[in-house]
Amino acid sequence: MTIGGPPARPFGPARRAAAPPFYVMKVWAAAQRRLDAGLPVHNLAAGQPSTPAPAPVLAAAHRMLDEEILGYTETTGIAPLRRAIAGHYRRRYDLSVDPDSVVVTTGSSGAFLLAFLTAFDVGSRIGVPRPGYPAYRNLLHSLGCEVVDLPCGPQTRFQPTVDMVAESGLDGLVVASPANPTGTMLDEHELAALASHCARTGVRLISDEIYHGITYGGRTSCAWSTDRSGVVVNSFSKYFSMTGWRIGWLLAPDDLRESIDDLGGNLAICPPAPAQYAALAAFDGTAECDGHVVRYAENRRRLLRGLADLGIDRTAPADGAFYVYADIGHLLDETTPDSLAFTDRLLAEAGVAAAPGIDFDPVDGHRFVRFSFAGATATVDGALAALRTFLGR
Repeated sequence: MTIGGPPARPFGPARRAAAPPFYVMKVWAAAQRRLDAGLPVHNLAAGQPSTPAPAPVLAAAHRMLDEEILGYTETTGIAPLRRAIAGHYRRRYDLSVDPDSVVVTTGSSGAFLLAFLTAFDVGSRIGVPRPGYPAYRNLLHSLGCEVVDLPCGPQTRFQPTVDMVAESGLDGLVVASPANPTGTMLDEHELAALASHCARTGVRLISDEIYHGITYGGRTSCAWSTDRSGVVVNSFSKYFSMTGWRIGWLLAPDDLRESIDDLGGNLAICPPAPAQYAALAAFDGTAECDGHVVRYAENRRRLLRGLADLGIDRTAPADGAFYVYADIGHLLDETTPDSLAFTDRLLAEAGVAAAPGIDFDPVDGHRFVRFSFAGATATVDGALAALRTFLGR
């Protein structure tokens, strides 16, 4: 029996839920289906390490299961972990950070959500580099912010400049160094100039530093070394090979601390307790993590050389992270008119999984593909061999 009449209006998702898909996850799912069917896959789509968490983290996790109650923690994270993260800034950047400024989050994704919610109002104009990580723009759109594209190409090494920010009338700016998908970095002076300009003009800076530790010759700097009115986001996911543990952090400026604490308690109560206790040991595993970076460097060398040999030689400078962002416009035709069609066909015919550029750039990404070299060296070699056959080279 139905009570009442038909609804006054049809049900459906809220307008804020109309976010574009994260295409790389669709590629990942298709690659898994191919694996399940017993077909070969050379996965250069995954933006994550193929290695487990450092041995000290695994050992701590085993101990923690026997010794800890694993109930709720403080919203901002357990005090020992916040102190350990503050110590990390002292060692790596010679930067004094108050542990009370550290907020542990559910991955960097939780950090970005808290930062955006507490720093920006509906209608705020937020500058986002293009190409860039799609969750920035999609989250900001869902929160009612106005995303202002900052087109970044080879002329600025795919990074925003002070002039771009000054000309755009922004309330906030998101930067990433090293960046996803390009791997390019802002040098110390460029980041300092952006941080200083933002502080001087009332633009809230959100500095994504989750790929720190994974660099190939350049040196990363922290935005808080220049000014502390912005938010710094980092994570145990990439350098520490802990993506699935879902544990990250942010550095909160004084004026946002209380709001972040209050809102975080309402959103999630606290970050995952098991991951917090295990992450306490992460900073004891840096030698192991540095060993992974040596492998990434070799994979990077092979991939850049191999792509160039195949005529794919217009690539962003891969200063850090573990990506090559490549222009494949000259390979497109009527059967594969854009990067999405190209990556679909590449997986179906050659078993090579790669991320279409439209994930990162809705305007020019149709002619770009992101290749990840975070996996085994054999995966990179296998992908290049399959790509050679696919291209008939």
